[in-house]
Amino acid sequence: MFIILALIPAVAATLIDIAFFIKKRTGAEITRVIFRNMTVIPLVSLGVQKYLMRYAHFLDTTYYTTASFIKFFVVAVIVALVLEMFFAVVNRALTFEESEPPKKKRGSLAFKIGAVVLFVLGCAAYFGTVWGKEAFGNVTGDQLIINLTSPTEGTEASVYIDGFEGPVFNTALATAIFSLILFARVNILYAGKEKTRAILKELPKRIICFVLAAACLVSGVVYGVKEFRLQQVYNAYVAKSDIIDKNFVDPETTSVAFPEKKRNLIHIYLESIEVSFLSKELGGNCDKNLMPKLTKLADKGIVFSDTDKKFGGPRKGTGTQWSIASMVNQTSGLPMKAPGMHNAYGAEGNFLPGAYTLGEMLEKEGYEQTVMFGASAKFGGLGYYYETHGNWKIMDYDYVREHHMLPKDNYKVWWGYEDDKLYEFAKEEITRLYNTGKPFNFTMENADTHRPGGYVTPGKKTPFKSHYANAIWNSDRDVYKFVKWIMAQPFYENTTIILIGDHISMETQFFKDYHFTPDYNRQQFNLVLNPDPSVANVGENITRNRKWANWDMFPTIVASLGAKIDGEKLGIGTNLFSGAKTIYEENEVPKVNKELEKKSVLYNEKILGGKGMEAGQSRTNYGTGKQRIQTS
Repeated sequence: MFIILALIPAVAATLIDIAFFIKKRTGAEITRVIFRNMTVIPLVSLGVQKYLMRYAHFLDTTYYTTASFIKFFVVAVIVALVLEMFFAVVNRALTFEESEPPKKKRGSLAFKIGAVVLFVLGCAAYFGTVWGKEAFGNVTGDQLIINLTSPTEGTEASVYIDGFEGPVFNTALATAIFSLILFARVNILYAGKEKTRAILKELPKRIICFVLAAACLVSGVVYGVKEFRLQQVYNAYVAKSDIIDKNFVDPETTSVAFPEKKRNLIHIYLESIEVSFLSKELGGNCDKNLMPKLTKLADKGIVFSDTDKKFGGPRKGTGTQWSIASMVNQTSGLPMKAPGMHNAYGAEGNFLPGAYTLGEMLEKEGYEQTVMFGASAKFGGLGYYYETHGNWKIMDYDYVREHHMLPKDNYKVWWGYEDDKLYEFAKEEITRLYNTGKPFNFTMENADTHRPGGYVTPGKKTPFKSHYANAIWNSDRDVYKFVKWIMAQPFYENTTIILIGDHISMETQFFKDYHFTPDYNRQQFNLVLNPDPSVANVGENITRNRKWANWDMFPTIVASLGAKIDGEKLGIGTNLFSGAKTIYEENEVPKVNKELEKKSVLYNEKILGGKGMEAGQSRTNYGTGKQRIQTS
């Protein structure tokens, strides 16, 4: 297919040569041009494909999409144009001469500057979108808005490096070439059979460049809107939906009865860990299982799957597929939606002020709580969420550095410090929590499997060619050792462990190398270990073929601690142990996601705004059943 696509511009170039550039149309000359174009253009195009575009094959096209073929065809056309220009100049069919300065210099300069501005904006939109898709995968409109309005402090340096080497450099390079052509005072002359005449003078060149710049801007913006699904931004601020308003069950006012002897909770967010890293026979998409240890642990616990196989996970819901959103989902029962006009996530006391979360619920029940990250909690305003919702001790990179727990005060590895140290600090902190004599809630997120590329501690085994595969494989072993340590502690009998991928991975190159097809259903890994005996023996009719999302983990985690939830719902989440239908099971998944993109009065006013309803206002418009938002 690639060879056929390369031959199309080769044929077109040959016809152009015969019509305009061959002075003596002899059989030998025509044969020479045909042979030259039909071999050089396809070979150079395939060379660009292999060595610059990094396509693995040009004969085996099994894994390529329509977009891959379109990109290659565009490259082949460009190659043909460049070679045509080269051969025409060599044969003196095209020559160049300096053009006269424009009569109206100011108008000409303004026109050119306008064209450059349009071109820069178009390139920035295009290259920014390409980089964003490569770096973060399928970023949605709500995620884009939240990320742009949230603090970036604590971001790993390589993200900035990638950004500069990607869209910034590419835009600068393309603009330099465009400007060189636009500002060069050159006429292109065509040497015909009878006389030489100018085919591209200064004024037509300026007009063509301006049109190309405008087209670049329009196409770049359209491409960005399509790929980032920016129509969701319109939905978030203009279109309305009552799906949250009708299905929301207020966790603060819902009856949740905890047992007299309260269970401890250890909640581990596994950065970017998904089911696809398992072998194909287990439901994954790898020839070799990259997570054999977690697979082994799963034999001792409960996995909620969306298929008839043991391993599956939550569906990709609106406002769920990045780390901070996932934490919000799993502890509040809500999607993370774009901020309101007067609300931001990255401000103290302003991170979902109206939400009632797991942290606040367990605080009320007397739990001692710690959350631990190897990165800075300032990133995305995450620290504000935990500070606002519960009596949390926040042990992030800044905390351990300030308490001189690292080898040196300016120690910085990966996003802060590596997971090897994280697990050692976690063991010390969990032991401290246990020794308080109170029930405890310890939450942590590892980071060695984060993009870009993952991190492997020097000296660890690297059995795979892929660096990211090695990061996954080593992380699997590290998590297993940590969990085995927990299981050996005196408190484990009364402790529930939640292991769950925070979101599907954003490391795009890995999925290209492993030939993931676009229709493969990628899901977060999940595992509940040692839940309360009241829910420990559910059957496959409860755990398999379930349509659920991250927000269903909130009531599910509460139930795993032995608590009884009146109605089995919190937020818009459903206790999966109960077998009650989730919002996805009551409605079609795409329909729910589409509705959740839209503006919700309840979410904007109560959750984002932190406002109670005015006295005397009816509550019947919010929630279902007997769980209502109480009058303030």
